[in-house]
Amino acid sequence: MFDRSHQLLLIEGDPTLLEITAFRLELLGYQVESRDSAERGLEWLKDHLPNVVIVDHVLPGMDGIEFINRLSNDTRTSDIPIMFLSINGDLEDVQKAYNAGADEYLVIPYDPLVLEAKIERLTSAVTAAPAAK
Repeated sequence: MFDRSHQLLLIEGDPTLLEITAFRLELLGYQVESRDSAERGLEWLKDHLPNVVIVDHVLPGMDGIEFINRLSNDTRTSDIPIMFLSINGDLEDVQKAYNAGADEYLVIPYDPLVLEAKIERLTSAVTAAPAAK
């Protein structure tokens, strides 16, 4: 059984996908904070540390790779697992996301069960990390 009390930050530039993804994750029991731009996501992160960040490849203000780089290079946020959402499943783009610091990659449109499995994997890793230290 998975602990779904985790807080997720979802940053998605497409309003429809933002609403659908947030709704799906909330139905699964996660606490979801939604932001529609990189700037709003970074602003929220100044005062909060979610268990997982889900970020789209194209965001108003900066692209998703740049956003991941910023989180990965900030000591305060570098340990937060990141899932990257993209319409592009090209191996080169997937590798760029992982090189920037993404922990998971999900191609849009996505299968809701795959989204659930990847989020469970990321939140399980967060829960298990303190015990491993």
